[in-house]
Amino acid sequence: MRRVRAAVLDAPGTPFTVRDAELGDPRPHEVLVAMTAAGVCHTDLTTAAAWPAALTPMVFGHEGAGRVEAVGAEVKDLAPGDHVCLTFASCGRCGQCTADHPAYCLDGRRLNFSGGRGDGTTPLSLADGTPLHAGFFGQSSFATHALVHERGVVRMPPDLPPSVVAPLGCGGQTGAGTVLNRLRPAPGDALVVLGAGGVGLSALMAAVAAGCDPVVAVDPVASRRDLAVSLGATAALLPDDDLVAGLRDLTGGGAHHVVDTTGCPEMLRRAVRALRPRGALALLGLGGEVAFDLMSLLNKGIRVHGVLEGDSDPRRFLPELVALHRRGLFPVERLVTTFPFEEIGSAVAAMRDGSAVKPVLTFP
Repeated sequence: MRRVRAAVLDAPGTPFTVRDAELGDPRPHEVLVAMTAAGVCHTDLTTAAAWPAALTPMVFGHEGAGRVEAVGAEVKDLAPGDHVCLTFASCGRCGQCTADHPAYCLDGRRLNFSGGRGDGTTPLSLADGTPLHAGFFGQSSFATHALVHERGVVRMPPDLPPSVVAPLGCGGQTGAGTVLNRLRPAPGDALVVLGAGGVGLSALMAAVAAGCDPVVAVDPVASRRDLAVSLGATAALLPDDDLVAGLRDLTGGGAHHVVDTTGCPEMLRRAVRALRPRGALALLGLGGEVAFDLMSLLNKGIRVHGVLEGDSDPRRFLPELVALHRRGLFPVERLVTTFPFEEIGSAVAAMRDGSAVKPVLTFP
């Protein structure tokens, strides 16, 4: 056991409080990682607000970067001292995992959202011995240390700043992977991104890197529209009543692809109207039910893609994102605002008020 500090959710919808905790030793296929950075994602906040009370107290966090401190007896490809990115958990055995689509692992819900390891145990406890639920996206990286199954750990170059590495584990690969792994646009395709947060801007950077033209961002926040243009967007529009007409004009009659990160039903209906025949709509935003006019989908031959984690195999795709970053084509650092871990409340507030696109917690 080791003493750690963890940001704890005591009840659904309450603030995170940083407290002392105890973390167990790694099992045979687990890796003990000392965190150096952890991204804050809207998924952490929306999930924490609706998290089952029976699975509290709980530690969230799912965009971790760190250094390996110890490995379990059966871990072959990682060693103490390795710099790593943490990502979602998958079983490695089901049909989706063996087909290189681990984001759709058939055991994914139990491994990522059960509040513990897949067997129901948790490696964390509070200082008084109270079990502390963990294993969010296989990691719970809102803590100074995390125990992670080896499949959720990807080695990174040691010179890559942790604040760049951390967002790659979820937001970066979700946005970029949706474009590069699922939509696979041809150079010159018109692509629109709805929502210029961390995921949307990751999709935008990938679209620019893939040679899409035009690339258009849509967001209500002026600073995010400006950032989108500085990252290579041809234009950035307000989501106002003239949006569809503006998009159709910019894209020569309709976009080939629309990536939605908002989950807003009205934005999704506008997306269908802004697509050209046989266009593709990728759904990334968390939301409730949405009603589409089926005749609009049928008459235009629209393809609708639901996408998790960019449909990526992290051990293959994260190094590809690093290579794009090395070439200056995926400058994720331009999205990042850093906060000390103990100031997680300030990071959450900055994400909620829009003043930070991608808050990243840093550790001493």
